[in-house]
Amino acid sequence: MKASIVTIGDEILIGQIINTNSAWIALRLNSIGIKVHRMLSIGDSREEIIRCLDQEFASVDLIITTGGLGPTSDDITKQTLTEYFGTHLVFNSEAYKDVEAFFTARGLPLTEANRQQAMLPENALSLPNPEGTARGMWFTDGNRQLISLPGVPFEMEVIMENEVLPRLERMYASGALVHRTVMTAGIGESFLADKIAEWEKNLPPHFKLAYLPSPGVVRLRLSASGYDAAALNAEVNNLVEELQKIIPEYIFSLEDEPLPKAIGRMLLARKATLCTAESCTGGYIAHLITTIPGSSQYYKGSVVSYANEIKENLLGVSNNLLHEYGAVSRPVVEAMAAGARNLLKTDYAIAVSGIAGPDGGTVEKPVGLTWIAIAGPEGIVSTEFRLGNRRERNIQRAAVAALNELRKIIQ
Repeated sequence: MKASIVTIGDEILIGQIINTNSAWIALRLNSIGIKVHRMLSIGDSREEIIRCLDQEFASVDLIITTGGLGPTSDDITKQTLTEYFGTHLVFNSEAYKDVEAFFTARGLPLTEANRQQAMLPENALSLPNPEGTARGMWFTDGNRQLISLPGVPFEMEVIMENEVLPRLERMYASGALVHRTVMTAGIGESFLADKIAEWEKNLPPHFKLAYLPSPGVVRLRLSASGYDAAALNAEVNNLVEELQKIIPEYIFSLEDEPLPKAIGRMLLARKATLCTAESCTGGYIAHLITTIPGSSQYYKGSVVSYANEIKENLLGVSNNLLHEYGAVSRPVVEAMAAGARNLLKTDYAIAVSGIAGPDGGTVEKPVGLTWIAIAGPEGIVSTEFRLGNRRERNIQRAAVAALNELRKIIQ
């Protein structure tokens, strides 16, 4: 089974928003054995939508679209699809009740434009949207299927998870498809590929390996297809065990979970607590940690000590250290970690100080120089990093590197 994904909206074509919907949908479709033939983005144009559908249906039997289902005049997808499939809009009382409840719960008036959200194609399956007012629509025309979803990512995702994927899996499931993700940190993609080259070379022919890098982290995704799910899972388990023996120091999880979540799991297992003292990352480490639900069980807080006086007055870093070594140095970052751990009464503390750039570097201390320290019950460990000259990327990489330094201690 092959599918095409079409995102609709002028805002995508002019670069006003980033299209994350296609990647998310493609990942979910592949997980149930549906291969994505093509991903396209088109504008809010009736002619362009029709041209695109004709083109894609020549190659695939399933198209998923996102966007253009809102209540405003530029949202033309619903009307265009209704015409394309030779049907017409009718009032859907269930959809109207949902729209009414949505606005009532928020104390907002219901307008005629919002009422139009309850007008749906007569011959399409209506897909409830618990997060918004635009329902999804599932059109069937012989062997051709088109699923139209809202463009708002969290609305699209909940409809996909609740309504679309279960139906597609029942309709098109053939054989078995197994995925396993191994999460690594602290090593670049090319270096990782070199270390596991022999292992990768010996993978069975029905296995595929994908490298999925992001700042500081590389996800290794193993995929296999066949007819016996139990046998495939056994093969995957054996291959992952082999991989763990080759790169044990870089693997932080055998689940598709982010590093902050893995850190939280490790801290909970130790019944340990954590705080952070951040300079160049400006609170980004705290942000990553607190994106994980339940992080209050182990994370106590942060001191964003961007200025030297904050390092002195709150963290107890001596003026002599700052004057002699500078803020970006091993002695200062170690003092920051010790001070944060003492101030917030935690088992572990992460401290980071660096030159994020693009300015502020010198020959001795270039842009990208970053010191990271971890203070814990057994003392303080500090490490120097040279990250690069792009400010935003340096902040991201420093934050991930700091979490990984803690991981190496507590895993």
